[in-house]
Amino acid sequence: MSSAQQNFNAGQTHGQTQANAEDWMQSTKDSAVAAADRAHAAANTTGQTAEQNKQEAAGFLQQTKEQVTDMAQSAVDSVKHTLGMDKK
Repeated sequence: MSSAQQNFNAGQTHGQTQANAEDWMQSTKDSAVAAADRAHAAANTTGQTAEQNKQEAAGFLQQTKEQVTDMAQSAVDSVKHTLGMDKK
């Protein structure tokens, strides 16, 4: 094989290796971007779920507070009635 042919083959191999490396780097970047996008979407979903759970808990606590208040008022009214204090 001639020196010129060897140089050509070496150059061709080098070019192919460089192109493969660039393809691999781009593929790695694309995978990283896709993973970051998925992580961002998951974080948003988690934040939305947490906010929804917080609102549901607040609603539950408000409802419970109203029920306890109504029961306490009923108990007060019952005691007043028993003691005859409900007549004005």
